[in-house]
Amino acid sequence: MLEVAAGHRFRFDAVQMPLNAMDAHYDSFERHVLPVLVRDGIGVLGMKPMGDHVILESKTVTPVECLHYAMSLPTSVVITGCDSMPILEQALGAARSFRPMDSSEVDALLAKTAEAARRGRYELYKTTHTFDGTVHNPQWLG
Repeated sequence: MLEVAAGHRFRFDAVQMPLNAMDAHYDSFERHVLPVLVRDGIGVLGMKPMGDHVILESKTVTPVECLHYAMSLPTSVVITGCDSMPILEQALGAARSFRPMDSSEVDALLAKTAEAARRGRYELYKTTHTFDGTVHNPQWLG
């Protein structure tokens, strides 16, 4: 997408994409897209740090670990859903306790999630149409 845009002399100011501890292992935006955005000075809007809560079902990582991992990446912002006061308090606690993870902490977290992340089992936005609004609303295509 970025190459096609550049070929038409179009430059994105920002790109929003999933960035989380599972993404790092499978069809990874972090590994394939993030370096290009950083290199080209394009803003990074990291989303789905918990994969819409699905990553938490793997029982390999906590919500705060998910948030701290995403916040440790070179993003402009990390977007997380806050659908209740306890979840908002959790996000605020993660922000207050945040310090960038060092490489050994990242390695340890990725080791914990590696097996669960295999084949995108907990990244349904990559492997299913569960979050594909167009599939669920074909009338949008006319």
